[in-house]
Amino acid sequence: MSKAETSGYQLGQTALIIKVPEAEPLVGDWRRRFDMAAAAGVPAHVTVLYPFLNDGMIDADLIRELRAVLAEHRTFAAQFSQCRRFLGVLYLSPEPDTGFRALTAAVARRWPAAPPYGGQFADVVPHLTVAQCQDLGILDEIEADLSHRLPIATLVSGVQLLHFTGKEWQEQQSFRLGPRRAPQ
Repeated sequence: MSKAETSGYQLGQTALIIKVPEAEPLVGDWRRRFDMAAAAGVPAHVTVLYPFLNDGMIDADLIRELRAVLAEHRTFAAQFSQCRRFLGVLYLSPEPDTGFRALTAAVARRWPAAPPYGGQFADVVPHLTVAQCQDLGILDEIEADLSHRLPIATLVSGVQLLHFTGKEWQEQQSFRLGPRRAPQ
């Protein structure tokens, strides 16, 4: 079986993500070993919306509209200061998470045919996945390694549109958020 066949991703799927390059030095090795998204070419990130619309639905008009929706949101700062878990998943939790939640809500509201995670979850929790593994000992080891090296600070200024080629995820477009508010 190819990597695409075992990944669960489908040709033409798209996703909206926020890259967190500051996290790569800390989580990159773990993600390559224990996160299928990393193995398929997705950098350290927080998901805004997955799956988004099929690649064939994305045209110039949709790109313009997506750019406008995202530009209504301001650039914001966040940090990842603790590890948390879902069942079989170790992730870094962003603080505050309100900017991430607002972006997901805005895109989902505009494109209701593409609910986050296919509508599986009532509450979409912003997170940066580090590892997906059923072995709790491995997750404990990873968490112990990361915990003393946090926090990671980031400035969120854009959202990336990725598409799955059948072999890997590739960036198709990048969208800037509005300018950061001046301190009061």
